[in-house]
Amino acid sequence: MTSPRDKLKDVWIYLANGLFFKAKSFGAEKTSVGELVFNTSLTGYQEITTDPSYAGQFVCFTMPELGIVGANKQDMESRGIFAKGILCHHYNSKFSNFRAEESLGEFLKKFNAMGICAIPTRLLTRTLREEGAMMMIASTEISDKNELKKLLESSPKIEEINYIKEVSTQAPYQHHKGKFDFQSMDYTTPKTYQKILAIDFGIKQSILNQLVSAGFSVEVIPHDFEAQSLIARYAQGEFDGIFLSNGPGDPQVLHTEIAEIKKLIAAKIPLFAICLGHQLLSLAHGYPTHKLKFGHHGGNHPVKNLLTQEIEITAQNHNYSVPESIQEVAEVTHRNLFDNTIEGVRYKNALICSFQHHPEAGPGPLESTTLFNTFAKLLQNAKA
Repeated sequence: MTSPRDKLKDVWIYLANGLFFKAKSFGAEKTSVGELVFNTSLTGYQEITTDPSYAGQFVCFTMPELGIVGANKQDMESRGIFAKGILCHHYNSKFSNFRAEESLGEFLKKFNAMGICAIPTRLLTRTLREEGAMMMIASTEISDKNELKKLLESSPKIEEINYIKEVSTQAPYQHHKGKFDFQSMDYTTPKTYQKILAIDFGIKQSILNQLVSAGFSVEVIPHDFEAQSLIARYAQGEFDGIFLSNGPGDPQVLHTEIAEIKKLIAAKIPLFAICLGHQLLSLAHGYPTHKLKFGHHGGNHPVKNLLTQEIEITAQNHNYSVPESIQEVAEVTHRNLFDNTIEGVRYKNALICSFQHHPEAGPGPLESTTLFNTFAKLLQNAKA
């Protein structure tokens, strides 16, 4: 059961294409501007909501029912919610999962994120598919369409904002947790055999857990790293490779980070990257990324592994893609079977692998989690 709609406060939504809606609010009460994208995942709304890659965005869920499993501390993918808010067709305020500690609405309010329901999410999804991802404004305070339009038009677009400083860690730390064990209902602490530095552009806890489970001791460092310091540490044998994480926004605005990554490449340090890190590696090699019409967001994207000829169902969350011309310096290892965009590459003259999709599956299918073990074996072979 859900709370009757008349118990929820009204919220008004205006999209950049002129669409205007009145809906209901179950999260923070405020006025907020962000880019609207849709996500096709059937489960894992808490992991999606706390994924830092959604910073600056509203997430419209195609799954019509949200809130049934509530929210809990264990399923956090980061320290909070960086998305502007979420939209769903039907919100359930009463949760029934034994792990739940609070309702989804309470969870959103705690982190000052908006929750919007009683809105035609199928219409929104079709609109985004036809017209592309677009900016929107939502408000529990302003009901006038023209005022909302003016506020939206005067707000910066997501491509103009650097969210990395907001989502990245401010200080280095060690991560020891592995994958979740449903027998103990807690995270494991596996033995580790190699060390990797994870550069945090908005990293997910599930990625860190998978790295540890693959045998890596993980040190997470901030986005504003100095390459020369890392190169010196690598020369001293302090670590075996570097991981470039996922993160939000347009990769082309990260000029400083790209310049530092170029130095890591020149130093021949083994690199492994996912999502934003994958795009940053492309830019650092001189191959500009481009924005997709409405991006890839969900847990049902088929990807073909060109090395094994196997089809993997993957989790995705990105708006940008690397160009076909990257094949001048890298072998394409994975392709998206929805639109044939590049999903994975292995660079030809260095130990560098990168992937566009999310093999950590938080949430999502587990078919690509072997990529973490593959990189661990590549490092072991290189040392041997």
